Amino acid sequence: QVQLVESGGGLVQAGGSLRLSCAASGSFLSVVNMGWYRQAPGKQRELVATITRGGISNYADSVKGRFTISSDNTKNTVYLQMNSLKPEDTAVYYCNGRIAQYVSRPENDFWGQGTPVTVSS
Repeated sequence: QVQLVESGGGLVQAGGSLRLSCAASGSFLSVVNMGWYRQAPGKQRELVATITRGGISNYADSVKGRFTISSDNTKNTVYLQMNSLKPEDTAVYYCNGRIAQYVSRPENDFWGQGTPVTVSS
């Protein structure tokens, strides 16, 4: 059983900052990569940022220069530092983890329960 637990969402004014955290726990061999996705009301879920175990990161164009993803492999935790927040960043943010549970078997994707972020203008 693998669980991803997010924290750090909330309400912030435009221009403000928030830091999201997501920790993977349970029985598994290793975390291959982790990332953040978001879903705004009435819209599809979209990628925000991902990071590999080796530290290679990838960002959506809409957040480049404002958001920073990082990870602590010793804690199986990923962070998303969000600066210069805009009202259009308002969404439920979901943590994703691609995790190897068994030797010689494909990795599986796991999702957190989501944490809401609201940016007021």
